[in-house]
Amino acid sequence: MDPFESERETMVRDQIERRGLKNPRVLDAMRAVPRHLFVKSSLQKHAYADRPLTIGHYQTISQPYVVALMCDRLELEATDRVLEIGTGSGYAAAVLAQLCERVVTVERIPELAESARQTLAKADCTNVTVHCGDGTLGFPADAPFDAILVSAAAPAVPEAYKQQLRAGGRLVIPAGKSRSSQSLYRVRKKSDSEFAVEDLGGVAFVPLIGEKGWQDF
Repeated sequence: MDPFESERETMVRDQIERRGLKNPRVLDAMRAVPRHLFVKSSLQKHAYADRPLTIGHYQTISQPYVVALMCDRLELEATDRVLEIGTGSGYAAAVLAQLCERVVTVERIPELAESARQTLAKADCTNVTVHCGDGTLGFPADAPFDAILVSAAAPAVPEAYKQQLRAGGRLVIPAGKSRSSQSLYRVRKKSDSEFAVEDLGGVAFVPLIGEKGWQDF
């Protein structure tokens, strides 16, 4: 028995469906992933609350609705290969794992990368590979990807992400010149030199740190 099953169902109904997200594959993925495994034990009672939670190292696990929104806007197919930047606790990677064939995720903080590996294994996410490194460079060894999800905010969209998308691929990323508030963008690769960019609205993410992002604190 999962003691959090009813809370997860309430989360999906009240926080996600009521805000207008109706994609059944995304809703099922949000129902399936045990979010409480991806937060500190002291915060498990808040795991399904409508807000981000701290995971240590000045990082957070994103609000459930934001994770669902980003996954929805990626327009994923079951056969897609996806790159995630900013593994954090591994929660978004676990949701992505329900929606596509393979997830490659990159985390710059070694302790978080190792913790995410362990939690993803506990959650039986066998199609996720966690790497530790500078996520602002993407992961060229496994490119091209059908989709890229970035779980931290860049000052601008790193060129590496555009180049590591296949033609027709989608990138969802928060970006902006402020560390405290940004816009969420969807970038669709139409050809090697042509990209369509959509502004999906205001968000607030932790900064994307690295060579092609923000410098460290």
